[in-house]
Amino acid sequence: MENNNKHIKEASLLDAIVPIVILVGLLGTSVYLFGENSSFGPNQIALLLAMGIAAIIGIKNGYKWDDIEKGIVKGIARSLGAILILLAVGSLIGTWMLSGTVPTLIYYGLDLLNPSMFYAASCLICGIVALSIGSSWTTAATVGVALMGVSIGMDMSAPITAGAIISGAYFGDKISPLSETTNLAPAIAGTNLFEHIQYMLWTTVPSFILALILFTVIGFGSDIPESSSRIEEMQLLLNQEFNLGFHMLIPLFVLLAMAIRKVPAFPAVAMGAIMGGIWAALFQPEVISKLSAEGMDNIQGTVVVVWTALFDGVQFATSSETLNSLLSRGGMSSMLNTIWLIMCAMTFGAVLEKVGLLKRAVSAFLKGATTAGDMVTRTILTCIGTNIITADQYMAIVMPGRMYKEEFEKRGLNQLNLSRSLEDGGTLTSPLIPWNTCGVYMQGVLAVSPLDYIFYAFFNLINPVLSIIYAYLGIKILRIPVPKSVSAQG
Repeated sequence: MENNNKHIKEASLLDAIVPIVILVGLLGTSVYLFGENSSFGPNQIALLLAMGIAAIIGIKNGYKWDDIEKGIVKGIARSLGAILILLAVGSLIGTWMLSGTVPTLIYYGLDLLNPSMFYAASCLICGIVALSIGSSWTTAATVGVALMGVSIGMDMSAPITAGAIISGAYFGDKISPLSETTNLAPAIAGTNLFEHIQYMLWTTVPSFILALILFTVIGFGSDIPESSSRIEEMQLLLNQEFNLGFHMLIPLFVLLAMAIRKVPAFPAVAMGAIMGGIWAALFQPEVISKLSAEGMDNIQGTVVVVWTALFDGVQFATSSETLNSLLSRGGMSSMLNTIWLIMCAMTFGAVLEKVGLLKRAVSAFLKGATTAGDMVTRTILTCIGTNIITADQYMAIVMPGRMYKEEFEKRGLNQLNLSRSLEDGGTLTSPLIPWNTCGVYMQGVLAVSPLDYIFYAFFNLINPVLSIIYAYLGIKILRIPVPKSVSAQG
């Protein structure tokens, strides 16, 4: 039987660069023309057009469309787990708004958080929660949503608050042994999980401390509004609209307990959403009565309102427009645009991977790297580039990890240097890219565009830079003997 592979021509560097340059140009044009609405359709078109260029190049080099299509299906399949989680999170936000869980968190948060320390405290709280459960996504969708509500109540900056939430969530996620990416990076690099975490602390902890200092300085240095009257007004409105109390936080504690016990994210979040619906039916009959249509009896109205919260969120009509905009959210439907963007991004990345363009671009980028600083820098930049091109943080860890593993060994560098670099460049930069799965998720949950919070996600920005500085200065760079075959060739 004839082997089809012999008819495939290896991609040139120009082949690899063309679709990437076109994508960057199209995305830049999209942002210029549509601004903050670029993620609601324009970016998707840009990704699909660039995918078409990559597919044409692949066909030119001998690939058949059937093979490319199979690669697309495989690429989209990789994102289905994230898509299911997104749908569940949409339902969770809807029922937790309805049940009073998020309003209760906002109410007590307004009591406890001092405006001058709000940003630093938000970062620290999210860091502790994410470390405990190993999930930046769950942290942002629960504690993060509540903190965004508190920031509105205090008249604080939404982009800075989102930056603080993401900084804390990704700090905790990055060093938690429960995190998927924290397990993935050492698995790809061939290192021990706990040695990997211990080695990451040298760059992660100083970066987090610097981020906390910056958030503290911003809190003290900015014009803090006279928010006491606004806080009291917000608390009064919440108390009037909802039955509040610590028992309303039970769905949150149950979800956190499931996460700690390593219950998979999708069933855990889905169960949290269902529990929120039950809590709404039990403890918020007045709220449900206001939202139900006229002519419905209590049971029918309750079922309809809770069911609607699961698929289409809730729409409140209180006397406060601020409260309405804060709480009128959620539902699976709120995540459909995010899913649309993820599928288009994964389609583009899958075609690049299938026709060999991504591998060709990365291999060319590694030429001339000799020192530890060179290797760490190029690994981190490759992870960032992969995040931008493939829109998936897992690919940003797996692909550079596979491609650079032997190269680190050839240069006498312990694989712990690689696994740390994969997280510093791959995990942390993913939420900063508007079309990356993590970026669109954070925008969907926090209602703030990555283009707005990118300059305030201090931890995510500082950590990769500090890692590169360490590498060039030779700080905490572990070495191994250079293999004899490599030494002989040199």
